[in-house]
Amino acid sequence: MSGDDEGSSGWQLTESDPGVFSELLKTLGVPLIMDDLYSLDPDSLASLQPLHALIFLFKWVPSSSDSITGTYDAEFPGFFAHQVVNNACATLAVLNALGNIPDLKSGSQLTELMEFTSGMDPQTRGLVITSADWLREAHNSLSPPSAISLDGLGLPKQTEDAYHFVVYLPSVGHVYELDGLKPHAVRHGSYDDNGEGWLSSAREVIENRIATYPPGALDFSLLALRDDPLPLMQSELAALQTAGKQAEAAELVYRLESETSKRNRWSFENSLRRHNHVGLVHSILVALAKAGKLEPAKEGAKSVMKERIAKAKSKGEAMDEN
Repeated sequence: MSGDDEGSSGWQLTESDPGVFSELLKTLGVPLIMDDLYSLDPDSLASLQPLHALIFLFKWVPSSSDSITGTYDAEFPGFFAHQVVNNACATLAVLNALGNIPDLKSGSQLTELMEFTSGMDPQTRGLVITSADWLREAHNSLSPPSAISLDGLGLPKQTEDAYHFVVYLPSVGHVYELDGLKPHAVRHGSYDDNGEGWLSSAREVIENRIATYPPGALDFSLLALRDDPLPLMQSELAALQTAGKQAEAAELVYRLESETSKRNRWSFENSLRRHNHVGLVHSILVALAKAGKLEPAKEGAKSVMKERIAKAKSKGEAMDEN
């Protein structure tokens, strides 16, 4: 679960963003990436194959999040770790997914961590994982730096919405849900390797879960853990060019450029996340003040905020007016 910083043990909030997760996977030394998944239709899923797991982010509500639709499997034979500190659920979801992919190549630190926690119960495994300094640093490296503290100002504490990541993946002929806040892995429907395989069962489970939200709700998102397509695309391009198949090669070049452009965008966005923008904001405020435009800008901002508050109240939504 990701919420306030109490009980976080130094783990910071992270965004549900494929660029963030893919950078973490790169740090862990695994040849996989994350991609946004906007639809669960067969064509969308087929375009991301081979697909190893789905990571679901949702707004955590205690009354509803404690219930399950599957069956607890206390004898789950795979890798499962509990979440024992706040804000670590994103990285924990990634490890719960990676730990169940057979013969996965990984970096030395992750390999040692997985081997060391082998045979541990989920609670102990969660404690060991979140005590790994290198893993916490990798997690925090893509969190925006916190440069402003409001501690000691006597401001009223605001309760923020908490969000949580869970994993859906195939194991021993069933679709499993791995939620670090639950005592055991949750076993859902069985599947066979014909047609879509495990994704057909996973779609049903996730769609039923999404259906519990009000129509039009945006309190969830879905990410797909898949093989990095770049190496395969590059080798296919070389083969097509060698065979003189220029038309097919041209089409693949377009797809390759699109994928490379996406990686460049991820890299740029991650660089912004790492940067401390307080100095830039201060310089802008000073420049506005010197130009005599700060007060008008402040009044304009107040006006916009009043309109937002009025709009939120008209919809019955709570909004901080301070």
